[in-house]
Amino acid sequence: MKRNPSKSLSFALVLATLAGPARAQVSDPVGGAAFLLVPIGARATALGQAAVAAGGTPDAAFWNPAGLASMTNSEFALHYAKTFASENSALSLALVSEDIGVLGFSVYVADFGSQDVTTPLGSRVGQLSPKHFRFLTSLATEIAHSVALGINYKVIQFRQDCSGMCVSPGGALFESIVGTTHAIDAGLQYSVGPENAFTLGVVVKHAGSSLQLDDADQADPLPTRVQVGGLYRLPIEHSGGTANFDVRLLADLEEEWGNYHDPEARVGIEVSYGEAVHLRSGYAFLESANRGPSVGLGLQLGGLTLDFARVFYQEPTLEEPFFVTLRAAL
Repeated sequence: MKRNPSKSLSFALVLATLAGPARAQVSDPVGGAAFLLVPIGARATALGQAAVAAGGTPDAAFWNPAGLASMTNSEFALHYAKTFASENSALSLALVSEDIGVLGFSVYVADFGSQDVTTPLGSRVGQLSPKHFRFLTSLATEIAHSVALGINYKVIQFRQDCSGMCVSPGGALFESIVGTTHAIDAGLQYSVGPENAFTLGVVVKHAGSSLQLDDADQADPLPTRVQVGGLYRLPIEHSGGTANFDVRLLADLEEEWGNYHDPEARVGIEVSYGEAVHLRSGYAFLESANRGPSVGLGLQLGGLTLDFARVFYQEPTLEEPFFVTLRAAL
């Protein structure tokens, strides 16, 4: 069956805004699943997306599910981001169990806004509303207090809903379309040194079948990625002999699965005063328009934590996104 031109055109309206900045390199077309490369969570985004060796928060499910294993308390998290292409929201729940480790559930929605369908005279007769959904179930556990393993099973869906009379000026019919696929993420973290000061992380993300819109001719491969990185924790003692401050240095490399000749680098630094204040900064050395620096702040009061992040693109035509995460201990 041949690809429906009107469906291809409507789907391309979303991809035209996403695929360029999300594209890792010219030889790696991310196709219809470009939205999987958009960062999620304020903390990891502020750290330049160098998060494969980080953990301890529910948003680790989106970066390396093995990072969930270091959580000591169950938490609920809300994530929000506004980018140049979409408004993104996520809910994450991580439940700590002494028997099985950490069990996580997450829901992610990217809303690409709406587009009016008009007549040749400019009258609005319909509206297209494309969205991306992701549903994750995560399991992470520690082995001998130095090795953590984690896995996600996720359902990925792109859908475009049409309301009204969705007929273009040229007569093409924009039908409602839905594409659904399944994928897994699998990760590992290994900690060594005094108080596990150094952590090495590796994860394979978005490994699954192609995103199919109605038939095999409309299937787009998922952007499967391999990411490796390290985290070094450096406590800073004051004259009293206690470490009120600590510094975390992070560095990651990410590359397309099966293509390891030109990885992208990400670096980040986090300076924390106890558990109350966290200052973050990073840089994503991406071969795309969304490379650039990032900054962030985390504030904790009791069982509530609020994280902010801002990314500064080198491409001046792109609106610079901001990210907010609210976490609550259960």
